[in-house]
Amino acid sequence: MKSYRRLVEPYRSGLRSRIVACIACVSLMLLAGTTASLAQRPVYTHEYADKALVKKAKKWMKKGEWRNGFTKASPHCSVNAVDFYQQYQRNPEAWQKMFAYLQEIDVLNVPKGKSQIPGTNLVISVEDSKNEPLEKRKSESHYKGIDFQWCVKGTERFGILDHTTSVPNTVYKPDVIRYDYKKERTKFLDSEPDKFFIFFPGDWHIAKVANDTDDQTIRVIVVKVNYVE
Repeated sequence: MKSYRRLVEPYRSGLRSRIVACIACVSLMLLAGTTASLAQRPVYTHEYADKALVKKAKKWMKKGEWRNGFTKASPHCSVNAVDFYQQYQRNPEAWQKMFAYLQEIDVLNVPKGKSQIPGTNLVISVEDSKNEPLEKRKSESHYKGIDFQWCVKGTERFGILDHTTSVPNTVYKPDVIRYDYKKERTKFLDSEPDKFFIFFPGDWHIAKVANDTDDQTIRVIVVKVNYVE
């Protein structure tokens, strides 16, 4: 028996070593995968590979061909220029009438509530509201809708979700979907009265997040625009 043990023991010892080595290798692979996921470059909007199109869209947006007399605000730097350019080209009348109407009304004193922009099917919401702590706010994006959001009074903070680490946790109901996301990968942007935001389907966002000041009171203009394929 002792002779048998002497013969078998080296095999057992080698097997144990191989098992330990395999476990260590798998652990390293899992760790490397997790690290790679976290190290992956964040993506906050739909990215277009056509560089010529991107350049053309940015030039168009900066030049202001979309304004139709609107001078009260400009696009925030986060607005996806290609999405804006393409959607404007596909539905120019709606965008033109929206901007003309926003130029015409007194945004600080117009009564709050929802109404329809004359001559369109666009619904405009004037909201006197307050920001809330991040944990109380819901993430969202839309499949068939575009959110035009302009905070005309106060400072609204938006959270912009990273596509590489955020995952849907609902289905579209009826045109809103929610996400689980990592706070450390979320980009936070504060509004200014002379800048508006546009959230296209590729812009996963959280609105009305508490800012760093003592004043969370805001007045927001929201217009729902149809997304045209």
